This record gives sequence, structure tokens and C-alpha cells, in this order.
Amino acid sequence: MYIIHSGKNRALIVCNILINSIIKGILEKKGHEVVCIDLSQVENAICDYFVICHGDSNTQVNAIAESIEKETAEHLKVRPGSVEGMGNAEWVLLDYGHTVVHVFQKPIRRRYQLEELWGDGKFTRIEETNSQ
Repeated sequence: MYIIHSGKNRALIVCNILINSIIKGILEKKGHEVVCIDLSQVENAICDYFVICHGDSNTQVNAIAESIEKETAEHLKVRPGSVEGMGNAEWVLLDYGHTVVHVFQKPIRRRYQLEELWGDGKFTRIEETNSQ
């Protein structure tokens, strides 16, 4: 697993299983600067977790988003409620309810700075694996 929380709350455990599956999908397509933001204690947050990463091209952004969908569907039988942005692949959003995934191209990620906007959340940075 990529994130370990020892919470007793069932919803938290389910979110962590989903987040780990999302992260696996991201890393399989070599997504960069993966961060999970726990927003569960942030007032007026739109969801409990954000998972954010970026790719180097629209092709890679689409591949990452498709990998996330495949990973969560095959292993958890879960599909996002909605997917936005696959057409231009600058910013793809996958909405899993309590967890929202943002897959950016790097310049778009820098422009919108979601990490700064939601800076009150608890950040977990995921190490990229370099398997050769």
C-alpha cells in the first residue's frame, strides 16, 4: 500500500483502499508529483480527499486517467461518478464521491495551484518509483 492510516472508521478504510488503487493506477503510467490531500477536517471542503498528479503530455494525462479507471474498476468494482476533461487532456477530473482525482499537464497544474488553494488539508506526498 502507498498510504497507511490506522483509522477505525469504515469510511476512512474504504477511502484508503480506493486511494491506494488510484495511486497504483497513476504510478503504472508514471504520473509525477503525486500528492494526496486529506480534506476531511477542512471546513466547507467539497470532498474528503484530493489525489493530484501530472503527466508530461495530453497522451500521458489520458493514459493516467484511463489507468486509474481500469485499476479501480477491475480491483474494486468502482467507477467514477463523472469524468471531465478527457477531450483536451490538460486537466482530467475523476469524481469518486468522497475522493476526487485531478490529473494535470504540468503547466496547468502550476497555473491553478490546487495544493496552495487547499493548503489547510493534510498532505501526503507519494514517492515515485524508478523501476528499470
